[in-house]
Amino acid sequence: MADVSIRRLGKQFGAVKILKDVSLDIADGQFVVLVGPSGCGKSTLLRTIAGLEVVDAGEIRIGDRVVNELPAKDRDIAMVFQSYALYPHMTVADNMSFSLKLKGTPRDEIGKKVARAAEILDLGPLLDRFPRQLSGGQRQRVAMGRAIVRDPKVFLFDEPLSNLDAKLRVQMRAEIKELHQRLGTTTIYVTHDQVEAMTMADVIVVMRDGIIEQSGTPLELYDHPRNLFVAEFIGSPAMNFISGKAGPDGFTTDDGLVLPAGTVPAGVVTYGIRPEDLVPHSDGLEVEVVVVEPTGPETHIIGRLGKHSVSAVIRDRIDVKPGDRIRLLPSAARAHFYGEDGSRLN
Repeated sequence: MADVSIRRLGKQFGAVKILKDVSLDIADGQFVVLVGPSGCGKSTLLRTIAGLEVVDAGEIRIGDRVVNELPAKDRDIAMVFQSYALYPHMTVADNMSFSLKLKGTPRDEIGKKVARAAEILDLGPLLDRFPRQLSGGQRQRVAMGRAIVRDPKVFLFDEPLSNLDAKLRVQMRAEIKELHQRLGTTTIYVTHDQVEAMTMADVIVVMRDGIIEQSGTPLELYDHPRNLFVAEFIGSPAMNFISGKAGPDGFTTDDGLVLPAGTVPAGVVTYGIRPEDLVPHSDGLEVEVVVVEPTGPETHIIGRLGKHSVSAVIRDRIDVKPGDRIRLLPSAARAHFYGEDGSRLN
């Protein structure tokens, strides 16, 4: 295991800057998730750590070694790809052991490492099968097993679950998290799915346009997003944003509604409220129901508050239909305030 230190990293393709002065410290044993929209630079950052891309500026340190000039095979990392990248003509056991054979590892040691990885990932009955005989989830476990047998200092995952169906993604999230808890290996995981990030990470790193917007624990980012971009990206359904201004009565929307807000800092132009912090209450604001989405344990409502579209997550069953009007009360203590430049003010 090892910590990873990234200092002022820069990478561009032609005239396009993909990574812009990126710095990040990852502690030994942490599970760090890089998240952001397509094109934000998260996969490029992962590939530079892996040695699959050459950086133009800055330093990458794994443990006590600067690895900028080291080829990928000498960085003591193991990478799991979105496409699994298994050799179709090799059995599961041969796929898992191939890198060890290339290194000249003794046969007995290879057998022990493959058996250990197979036990951890429940692959024992599949060792003699070929990739074409496996399900998507089984193939992903084989790809993880191939990484485990190398016993690397750092695991790198590049959107490993994006080819799986929804139910299997949930199952594999739990398996990868459990694997990390058992092995304790430093892990860097790339995804565009913020639900994956929230449920798996020790630390989330939110990226946009080649820079890090914010990093912290999942609940730090959820409860105290630094700016409008992070506030909108983290959370599902997304945070509601209502434009207006601070006033003597609190926060007044563009169309004259006064929202419960407590003390509003000067300069606020956007009021944010999470969908679960809009609760049914007789003293609430009138919302016209537009869409009702029952999920079983809760009901998602999309409605109109004045001229603004808002989402609410109702924890209890509620009997409403499109066109109904209900009263929803925002939690003043849970309101988020943002200034003209999009930065948080509370």
